Amino acid sequence: EVQLVESGGGLVQPGGSLRLSCAASGFTFSKYAMTWARQTPGKAIEWVSAINSNGMSTYYPGFAKGRFTISRDNSKNTVYLQMNDLKPEDTAVYRCAKSFNAQVPEHRAWISEYDSWGQGTQVTVSS
Repeated sequence: EVQLVESGGGLVQPGGSLRLSCAASGFTFSKYAMTWARQTPGKAIEWVSAINSNGMSTYYPGFAKGRFTISRDNSKNTVYLQMNDLKPEDTAVYRCAKSFNAQVPEHRAWISEYDSWGQGTQVTVSS
């Protein structure tokens, strides 16, 4: 079965950094695009980033550009999210998911475009 396990979250002050990891198993990791999304209680899930299967193409929404970087290591079946200059509004549970194929979907911000999801890791940005 597909399994995605996120780690690396925690409490950080505004302006700080965190590096999240998502360990994948149960499928051929190198064949699938991957994504990160976040969710805060009372709010809809929000797309954060996506990367295609070979790591050559990455995508971000406006709030993440210049601050967040998605990457992957197919030899380790792991996708990462480096987050810099964190802000209080970045506080959320961050989850990773696999796509249905090797390419990031055209409608990349649509959560329905992705397949299985992990349980998530909590990121709290506060002074």
